[in-house]
Amino acid sequence: MGGDLSEYRRKRDPGRTPEPVPGDGSVLPRGGDDTFVIQEHHASRLHWDVRLERGGVLVSWAVPKGLPPEPGTIRLAVRTEDHPLEYASFSGVIPKGEYGAGEMVIWDRGRYETVKWSDREVDVVLHGARVEGEFVFFRRGGAGGGKDWMVRRRHEAVRADWVPLPEWVSPMLATPAVELPGPESGWAFEFKWDGVRAIARVEGGRVRLTSRLGNDVTGTYPELQGLGEQLGATQVLLDGEIVALEGGRPSFGALQRRMHASAAQARRLVGRTPVTFLVFDVLHLDGSPTVELPYERRRVLLEGLGLRGAHWLTPRAFPGAGAEVLAASREQGLEGVVAKRLDSRYVPGQRSPQWVKVTSVVTQEVVVGGWRPGVGKRAGLVGSLLLGIPDAAGGLVFAGSVGTGFDRAELERLTVRLSGLGVQRSPFGSEVPRERARGARWVRPVLVGEVAFREWTADGRLRFPTWRGLRPDREPGEVRRGGG
Repeated sequence: MGGDLSEYRRKRDPGRTPEPVPGDGSVLPRGGDDTFVIQEHHASRLHWDVRLERGGVLVSWAVPKGLPPEPGTIRLAVRTEDHPLEYASFSGVIPKGEYGAGEMVIWDRGRYETVKWSDREVDVVLHGARVEGEFVFFRRGGAGGGKDWMVRRRHEAVRADWVPLPEWVSPMLATPAVELPGPESGWAFEFKWDGVRAIARVEGGRVRLTSRLGNDVTGTYPELQGLGEQLGATQVLLDGEIVALEGGRPSFGALQRRMHASAAQARRLVGRTPVTFLVFDVLHLDGSPTVELPYERRRVLLEGLGLRGAHWLTPRAFPGAGAEVLAASREQGLEGVVAKRLDSRYVPGQRSPQWVKVTSVVTQEVVVGGWRPGVGKRAGLVGSLLLGIPDAAGGLVFAGSVGTGFDRAELERLTVRLSGLGVQRSPFGSEVPRERARGARWVRPVLVGEVAFREWTADGRLRFPTWRGLRPDREPGEVRRGGG
């Protein structure tokens, strides 16, 4: 294996690419068969090219997610054509339209020792600035032809204290409050964004997005894959909010068009209703859990990642400036402020008093228990929704109805969803007023929505509610009056 540059030359035109292209009559140099280079290749799909000097050429593999950091992980390694030794110092941009088009940068280089080298298995120990350890490249399915190889790390992890990247961490939640905490010196203040929570797992340049309930929503937001390209080989778990902007401000209504889209629909909507991932916490970074670190330290690590792109950024936090942040939030028409203690650790899946949220817009999560058909322009569609809030015993208490805040697309979606949830009896444990119950169609109480409203009435009803949208990231059992 190795020692043939004919395929390399066939794929490249020296007049069109800055890559080194030796002539046909070139004599292969002879080195010590002990140097390697790893190049981060931003081609159509990000990958890492691992090249080992052997027999006067660089024997090469394209590793889509990079070399595995721990022994238990096995990754794909596609055998590619041999490259000339001069390629070990190449970095630059391969022009569009050429083979391998995209930016190529040297990610690591150094020396290696050969443990075993055969046509079906290459076992080497790498000694680089970033990579140190023994790796085995082996053909998938054993001996034979083909480019499908795999690579695994043998023996030790990259560090003795290395902890593998978790698949997901349930988000920490803030406690609702009517005013900001004091004294402000021990707190940092962030703007509250009108979107949906998401945990981003980034490994090998790939992003997987998980909702607050643990559902995979990666396909719903394809424009966020670029975050993985920016982070490259960094392994990280990020916490943040996905928002859709209209007029420079987050719009939950606009986000509704994306939240319920299929993967195919989402790809079409990217141009019309793009989203932005606002990253505000880091939960795991390059083999180290960070949830036990204080917020202040996590914030330093997060800002050190330099996350900023077309569809993601890290908004600023403002230590000790609660009053100013709240005033700016109200002036800009934002949803409110989240205050976080500087010394608070991250408590997965819990609502903690170490994080406090004060909202400018009064909202309430509700469970849909029924609907009344519309008339006139809404004939055949939902006219209004009958809303409830679970009580301590698990029953559903009637909290009013809402008939405003819907656009045509939302009404059509709701009509289809609710028509498939019909039941014979009212799910409300409390009595629904006769004028609201007349003509009502009852449904299983499984859908959670959100309304904005002015205040609660004396009999526990929502006063002047306006529909904001369904909340697929919430479960009926966690809905509480005043919660969110």
